[in-house]
Amino acid sequence: MEDPVEYNKENEAELTRKEVIKLIAVSQGKLILSGVNLRKLDLSKLNLKGADFRYANLSGADLSYADLKEAKLFGADLTGANLDCANLSGVTDLERTIGANLSEAIGWKRL
Repeated sequence: MEDPVEYNKENEAELTRKEVIKLIAVSQGKLILSGVNLRKLDLSKLNLKGADFRYANLSGADLSYADLKEAKLFGADLTGANLDCANLSGVTDLERTIGANLSEAIGWKRL
């Protein structure tokens, strides 16, 4: 039988959308989710401005219409993530993420 902890690390997000919303409310603009598994989580339309997602697993996450202005995404896995209409203004390290499709993202230009 598969270890449930290992299963969670590989296949399911460590937090729910509701928990992320609570963290946003108490973080006072300093949300730190670096290294956290947020795979396939619905983060659409959330204010994630300045959030620290370094090395987080955001593969398959829905980030559409999210405000990711000045977010830290270095080393994050964005494979299959939906970034349609996400605000990426001020994000400087997207080229160092994994699998990001930025064709419909707003505010980010390849330098």
